Amino acid sequence: MRTLHVGLRVTDLVRSLEFYTAVGYEVVGSVPETPIGRLTMLKLPGDEFVTVELVHDGNPVDCGTGVSHFVVQVGSMADTLDALAGRGIEPVAPGYERDDGMRTAFIADPDGRRIELVQWPAGHTDGMTAADLPAEGE
Repeated sequence: MRTLHVGLRVTDLVRSLEFYTAVGYEVVGSVPETPIGRLTMLKLPGDEFVTVELVHDGNPVDCGTGVSHFVVQVGSMADTLDALAGRGIEPVAPGYERDDGMRTAFIADPDGRRIELVQWPAGHTDGMTAADLPAEGE
């Protein structure tokens, strides 16, 4: 069993597609009419599979407080932030850098969803594992 992708409701599909493609996502395809709206499937260049699905039904979206953020791994935080700034996307919250070289920054999509950018230190595996977390009780 594994998580396939996350479906995000969006208020303005054109604006959201401009944002997500500026971040680096590629459109894989779309399903124009479903019971929940138009579905547009996205993936990042290094991904084999769809990881984000934009769902548009023409209604305003209230993101509420249920989802804090989702995370995108980047190769170089400095290069990524420079490229995003060139496309008009700036961080919306302070990031941090750990002593081991892990860096983070936050951007937000047009509906206000926060996206955490993460640069792992050299030699780190792709993704978070139990080794990245404190032991129980710490």
